[in-house]
Order: sequence, then structure tokens, then C-alpha cells
Amino acid sequence: MYLEIAMFAYFVVLFLTLRDIRIFKRTGYLSYRKGALRGLAASSLVLIGAVAVEAKPELGLLIVLMGLFVNRKGTKREKVFTSAGTLDRFLGKTDYRKK
Repeated sequence: MYLEIAMFAYFVVLFLTLRDIRIFKRTGYLSYRKGALRGLAASSLVLIGAVAVEAKPELGLLIVLMGLFVNRKGTKREKVFTSAGTLDRFLGKTDYRKK
């Protein structure tokens, strides 16, 4: 059960990182680039925690939690969604494009 929790956290962090990358590629806003880089570091930490769950579940989940804290939003981000629907926001489809 602990491994499933850790892997779910890993895939959530990975999804949010890919979403930040997509928004950065579409808009060019540096705050989303920083978020994507933070997400890469967090996904690595969560993956290490998922591997450690096999040996010691409490320590592994603690490392996963630390990775989730690394992935927090942090800085204020630019508003990129004005008229997008829920699915478009979920997938990172922005209304703004790079010029």
C-alpha cells in the first residue's frame, strides 16, 4: 500500500511538471520555467522516496513528503488562463502565446 501511495505522488508531481513545461513553451513566462525545474528536483526526490519505501516505509514516505514540499507553488505566477475551460486548465492549454 505504501508503494502505491508513493508512486501516485510521483505521477502527480510528474504531471504538474509536464504541465508547467507546456505552459512555459506556450507563453515564455519564466515563473513556469522555474516551476518546471523545481518539479524535476521534486520528482527525483519523490522517486528516491518511492524506492526507499521498500526497505523502510516510514522513511520512504517521509522522503516523498519532502519531495512534495519541494514542489510547492512558491512564487506568484502570471495569469495565463482567461477563458479556458476546466479540461484546458487541467492539461495546461493557455490562452496566451509567445510573441
